[in-house]
Amino acid sequence: MTATTNEIAFQSSQINGMNVHILPTKKFKTTTIVTMIEQALSEEHVTKTALLAMVMKRASARFPETKLLRAHLDFLYGAIFDVDVMKKGERQILQIYMEVPNEKYLSNEASLLEQAIEFVGDMLVRPYVQNNAFSEKYMAQEKETLRKRIESLIDDKMKYANQRVTEEMCKGEPFSLLVQGRVADLPKITGQELYQYFKEITTTNPIHMFVVGDVEQQEVSEAIRKHIPLERSQVGEPQIESTAKDVSAESEVIDRLDVNQAKLNIGCRTQITYKDEDYPTLLLYNGILGGFPHSKLFVNVREKESLAYYAVSRLESHKGILMIMSGIDVSKYQRAVEIIKQQLDLMRQGTISEEEMSQTRATLSNQFRELLDSARGMIEFTYNGVISGRPRKIEELLAGINQATIEDIKKVANKMTIDTIYLLRDKKGEA
Repeated sequence: MTATTNEIAFQSSQINGMNVHILPTKKFKTTTIVTMIEQALSEEHVTKTALLAMVMKRASARFPETKLLRAHLDFLYGAIFDVDVMKKGERQILQIYMEVPNEKYLSNEASLLEQAIEFVGDMLVRPYVQNNAFSEKYMAQEKETLRKRIESLIDDKMKYANQRVTEEMCKGEPFSLLVQGRVADLPKITGQELYQYFKEITTTNPIHMFVVGDVEQQEVSEAIRKHIPLERSQVGEPQIESTAKDVSAESEVIDRLDVNQAKLNIGCRTQITYKDEDYPTLLLYNGILGGFPHSKLFVNVREKESLAYYAVSRLESHKGILMIMSGIDVSKYQRAVEIIKQQLDLMRQGTISEEEMSQTRATLSNQFRELLDSARGMIEFTYNGVISGRPRKIEELLAGINQATIEDIKKVANKMTIDTIYLLRDKKGEA
């Protein structure tokens, strides 16, 4: 089974207790290897997982100094390598990313693919440890880096406002946690504890490895067997909390900081997630409401009323949240909320033009087809299907989008409820 022009078809198997997904394709001159380790988002683990990602990429047993590790990446023709964390619904994903040129395009006969897989194996199986603990030097440096990263969130007012509305909207839910963790947790995490945690998640948590490039499935599988000999006997699914919430009344939260431009964010509950039947209709709904420059929010809030510097909406598909984000003059706050609510009402009434429908369908179609031009995009799309328990095909999603009617959109719109209206404003003026 190989990829067709219109679809993504990974060859999947179990190797050393990992779920390995290989996509042989001649589309790219590089080979991309992405490894996802899944953890339930929780106060107990959130900071440890974020810190672990940073410590892992500093060194390995084979390259105990960061400069040696970097030199080896240069030796692999400038391979791209990173370890990071991301949030998908109530999951925190630790991601190891590796991209190397395909040796078919180089004069070097050595297998860059095998060397890249060996390097990923260094991260998963052969970390740099001293006395059964991660290096204190790297621990101290990365704790400080992570502390600064968490504290610097307030410097990016768009991201800060988005995190604050999420915290308020999802109080008591794991999703409220910042994926980089909490500063207060950092002093308590020791090198020994973090190493024990590393062994725990690489032994028992779900791991999915994706390989995309001009590769042979058997060659990739053999290299993984050889270089990533993980012992995984008690693999279990993380306990993901179900946190569906009915909203009885919308809440309003106002924060004051030294800002020139106020940020108005409105968090809505959609009651729809990636696995649901009406998810394609939700994509169409979001596109018409605020996903694109032709959308209602952009045209009416920004262009016609000149109320906002930007006005967009974004879906968190695994959580079932739609976030409306805008930058406004604080004096126009009430009017901006009013106009945004009007757009939500228009969606409920089905006041949607044929042009809005066709433009949104075309733009979504282009977006999904562009996935086929990116190894990372293909992996992300496939992994969304894996963790949601609903593998999807691009053609199936596009068919759902194209078949959705205005009546279907009205049904989705009537599930939509405003949960929290959040304003980040300046310190001047009355409360």
